Amino acid sequence: MLEGVPSAFNFTTMKLFYTSLAFLFIGLLACGASQESQTTQPEENSTVAVVNPTLDTSILSIAYLTGKFEPAGHVGFVKIEAKYSDGSEMWLRKEAYEAFLKMHAAALKDGINLRIISATRNFYRQKQIWEAKWTGTRKVEGKDLSVALPKAGERAYKILEYSSMPGTSRHHWGTDIDLNNLEPSWFKSGEGAKIYAWLDAHANEFGFCQPYTKKGEDRPFGYNEEHWHWSYVPISKPLTEFARQNLTNDMIEGFKGAEAAGEIDVVGKYVLGVGGRCL
Repeated sequence: MLEGVPSAFNFTTMKLFYTSLAFLFIGLLACGASQESQTTQPEENSTVAVVNPTLDTSILSIAYLTGKFEPAGHVGFVKIEAKYSDGSEMWLRKEAYEAFLKMHAAALKDGINLRIISATRNFYRQKQIWEAKWTGTRKVEGKDLSVALPKAGERAYKILEYSSMPGTSRHHWGTDIDLNNLEPSWFKSGEGAKIYAWLDAHANEFGFCQPYTKKGEDRPFGYNEEHWHWSYVPISKPLTEFARQNLTNDMIEGFKGAEAAGEIDVVGKYVLGVGGRCL
């Protein structure tokens, strides 16, 4: 054997050695790519966390959904400052209020002054409103509905044109606000039209949607269009879904006229009767 000339055995061994090195190098490259992919994932998750803040899951209950609590004593609520409201004492969830303050500041820069005229109304406050209309103590379009509409279903439908049944209002949740005016005609011209145009264009940038858009194919049931009503989506949307899965008409009780809840399917047509960006 000549010195420096490898045997067949040595040649085979060297071939296997270099082949193993090649596979090892490819494996290291693949591992690096996998690690790089893994390091980018938390970045995407953190973005989602900013858009969708962590939900207080304790509110996912029938008692909360139906407004059977006192917002003034609830840890998740804050009192609305008088300078942002019509002066009456009102409460809102902290997250929704913080989002409103940002929206208010942005609107002011565009010459729009947003003013909250109604916020959280619990079951007991909604019961007062509903029963006043139900019994005729409070007239609706100048009529005593207890006389004009003696049938429960017909009377309920009339009140539901703009007032919720106790236990079914989004105002129970502390996520929804009424802004500036409660007259549909006010938003059709002048200052009202400017305010609505601004909200329609920009409210979603701050997490708000208009739940009661114009009725049509995509929203055939529910309340009439409400230009003034805006809902804080990061919390109201999970609550809407919770209602879809858990709330039934027989749970709507404890007030005069509650017998109409099942007859008109108040959960399906009104609690879930929202449209647009609120879905």
